Amino acid sequence: MIARQLISDVIPPLKHTDTGVTALRWMEEFKVSHLPVMKNNNFVGVVSETAILDQQNLEKSLDELFDHLPRPYVLEDAHIYEVLNRISEHHISVVPILAQDETYLGCTSIHELGHLIANTTSIKEAGGILVLEVNQSDYSLAQIAQIVESNNARILSSYLMSSPDSTKLEVTLKINQFELDRIIRTFERYDYTIRASFQRSSFKEDLKWRYDALINYLNM
Repeated sequence: MIARQLISDVIPPLKHTDTGVTALRWMEEFKVSHLPVMKNNNFVGVVSETAILDQQNLEKSLDELFDHLPRPYVLEDAHIYEVLNRISEHHISVVPILAQDETYLGCTSIHELGHLIANTTSIKEAGGILVLEVNQSDYSLAQIAQIVESNNARILSSYLMSSPDSTKLEVTLKINQFELDRIIRTFERYDYTIRASFQRSSFKEDLKWRYDALINYLNM
């Protein structure tokens, strides 16, 4: 999915003549802490709630309050991952989307992106979650997929997390099975470290059944 497909028809940009009070009111209305600002139909930057609240006279226009505004944006053909990266990099709640000639097309918000991601097939489809820890030099998605598929399962989605001060990778897998015990044992045979699993374990269900049976027997 690319940026132009993410444009919201709900969140309008501010004009440079709008006051700080107006900007804050719009931010509250649209549940965001940033808004794009336009001047003569040109995108001039993004104003934040924090920056406005730091000003003395909020009745002044944005033009009067700010000599310069930061200009984080993505181009219309940017992948959704780049949009998310821009949000993380600049700590913004709204991302302006521009055409190749930098004409302002619209924006999208972190809330809308979150809703979109939550409704993707890989998130909504039933299954378990497995978190592995591997050395960066040993990471192989092909091998990981082979291990999962050898247990008659498949990976619905995966993502990586890393830390600048570590040589380890955290690999999170969404798998199309609830019961992951057999898959976990296979990973352990290949010397993978299991950081966490979120599953419906047949062992735990069996243990609960046996516990309930014992309690029922003792209550007879």
